[in-house]
Amino acid sequence: MAEKLGVYICSGCDIGTSLNVDELVDYAKKGKLAGITPVVKKSAVLCSPEGKAEIEADIKEHGLDGVVLCACSPRVKWDIFQFGAVQVERVNLREQCVWSYKEDPSVPNQLPLMAKDYIRMGMMKLSKSRIPTPDLPETFKTIMVLGGGFTGLNAALEAAKMGKDVVLVEKAAQLGGKAATMYKSFPLSAPYTTAEDTGIAGLIEAVNANPKIKVLVNAELKLLEGAPGLYTATVDAGGEQKLDIGAVVLATGWVPGDKSFLAPMGYGSIKNVITASEFEAMVKAGEIKRPSDGKAPASVAILTDVTLCTKDAVAAEPCPEGEAVAEAPAAAAAEGEAEAPAYPSTESAKHLAYSSELTSLVALKHAGYVREKLPNAAAYVLYDHMMVPGINERYYKAAQDEAGIMLSKASITGVTEDADGGVLIAAKDTLLGPDVEIKADLVVLPTAVVPTTAHEPVMNFAYRQGPGFPDLDVFDGFADSNYICFPYETRRTGVYAAGCVRQPMTMATAREDAAGAVLKAVQCIGSANRGVAVHPRSGDMSFPVFNFQRCTQCKRCTEECPFGALDDDEKGTPKPNPTRCRRCGTCMGACPERVISFDNYNIDQIGSTIKEVYVPDDMVTGGPRVIVLCCENDAYPALDMAGFRGKSWSPFVRFVPVRCLGSVNAIWVADAISKGVDGVIMLGCKYGADYQCHFVKGSELCSRRKTNIAESLGRLGVEAERVEQYEVSIDEYDKVPEIIDRFMSEVITKFGPNPFKGY
Repeated sequence: MAEKLGVYICSGCDIGTSLNVDELVDYAKKGKLAGITPVVKKSAVLCSPEGKAEIEADIKEHGLDGVVLCACSPRVKWDIFQFGAVQVERVNLREQCVWSYKEDPSVPNQLPLMAKDYIRMGMMKLSKSRIPTPDLPETFKTIMVLGGGFTGLNAALEAAKMGKDVVLVEKAAQLGGKAATMYKSFPLSAPYTTAEDTGIAGLIEAVNANPKIKVLVNAELKLLEGAPGLYTATVDAGGEQKLDIGAVVLATGWVPGDKSFLAPMGYGSIKNVITASEFEAMVKAGEIKRPSDGKAPASVAILTDVTLCTKDAVAAEPCPEGEAVAEAPAAAAAEGEAEAPAYPSTESAKHLAYSSELTSLVALKHAGYVREKLPNAAAYVLYDHMMVPGINERYYKAAQDEAGIMLSKASITGVTEDADGGVLIAAKDTLLGPDVEIKADLVVLPTAVVPTTAHEPVMNFAYRQGPGFPDLDVFDGFADSNYICFPYETRRTGVYAAGCVRQPMTMATAREDAAGAVLKAVQCIGSANRGVAVHPRSGDMSFPVFNFQRCTQCKRCTEECPFGALDDDEKGTPKPNPTRCRRCGTCMGACPERVISFDNYNIDQIGSTIKEVYVPDDMVTGGPRVIVLCCENDAYPALDMAGFRGKSWSPFVRFVPVRCLGSVNAIWVADAISKGVDGVIMLGCKYGADYQCHFVKGSELCSRRKTNIAESLGRLGVEAERVEQYEVSIDEYDKVPEIIDRFMSEVITKFGPNPFKGY
């Protein structure tokens, strides 16, 4: 525990002009914390060299083991306020106090009370904190790369360049993956106007020649046990062998999707309608020919992002106005990057929930194949959306300039077979006219491709939560755990996804992706060796501490951990794996017996901090009080940005930052209500299909637990509406004042004072 505290109050950035700093200094000196008499000083500019030097001198003179800095947000100047082994607590008097203060005419002059509350809360919070003492395991340094395709080969070479030993595991008999089956790639280098060789042969040669890379073909990962830096991988390569592994780069790529969903476009019923992957294989084999008669086509139509009006499997006529639309899935199979998930049945085809540049680029590439292999043939590219962002615009313009390629926006309304084996494509809303019919000798349809993780566990984890990645349906089968904030990460710390098993991408992007995933893997091994978290709380030394004597083996912590950090021992008791842990505190929030804590973040600490909020006995003369538990990743920054931009809100709220809403334990809410607090807001990231939670499931789990909290409040005779959860993303700072003030008016004003107030 921090027992010798120094409290420093800054006068800069409007704090000194809005508050009586001398009064706050006297108040902090008289603060009643058991056994603690703090050193309290003010500073004109706390972050100045002089301000920092004074703190350092006091640490040396008084033996301070903790400093409370009452100034700006902890999200700024964190690099300045570091004092070695001395713990630091930041009290946000700027963004979330003086800059966002709004006077309430019914109970004026609340700003001094607010500042005093925050100072007292900061002192209490730090007094309940200890410096964590992490485990320092001797970790394995070898990186395993799963998948020997384009992405995996690049990953192996990147890891070897960094001096790491690599084990490359490929399920097939040869390296190369899907790229080895391709004729060419989209442009990978300047001038970005023509398709070019994939370079896969050179990559294979480089990998085989590198002494740092051990290649295992006809091999499969049968089991991955342990934790980051301490993995034991069982690989079957003509016999099982156990390997010591530090981290894993997952680059297993994609597999073709269900072709039956292309039936409305004539696939399966019209011989000269083929998929993009089949066309790619045809060109790779050396020639373009019609499946019906083996003749070279004089015209090839390439459809992408197609929408077909139909009532039956194949429509010959456009749909009458108002009839249902069946949409065919679009993807980019030929390039080898995933675009779409497989669909579970053929009862009804449906379009993707998203689209990408890949379908457009594949169509342009295949049009180029036609002109290269059949100089006298015409290539038609019919698209709903032509998406070629960035440098790929040059590739699109080059196709526009090719006389034998015709590109047109079009909504496909029918694909039928002509008497001579040709294919008639009916389209509307084209650049050629409102309704046209184009005849082609061969039609190429986009084929859905899916990441390998959508079909099988791939990793075969020896984890309590199962052998595969959880909740892949949320990510359309992709292994990535947070596209927005943390690329490469998966729901399993130490395993980093790259290439199209992670998300749709071109080969050029996959090459960069491989390097990024390797860097994450190297960082993970280094962090595990130092006993700190790798992400998202990078450098955090804390980890869950269990009081197993009180554990009832209810399994909530092991089941709710978003990252599978907890297993069961032979007795069924939670078994921590510190290097898997991302320090979110979800296990702490889940535990009904409150047996899980962190040295510097625990139930008693936050509970005691909340109790330091002054709650007037009379709401009319003293105003209400509302506690806002806000996640540090989205909600807290949004509050800061709102204050920075001059937004303001009710002066009766007090903010308590938490690592994640998943860490919120119901006892905090119960204690706040029993103390007389009139309401509690839990402000966190968005959850659901488009979640933004840094810890994936935290906000969702908090929402589930809120039901239990409501039941408990009901038994106490307190309205459940007094506790509410709201979602806010980091860029929705303008919504924060509205959320707070609406809660105050619609809940607190409506229900009046907490019935426990004054007890």
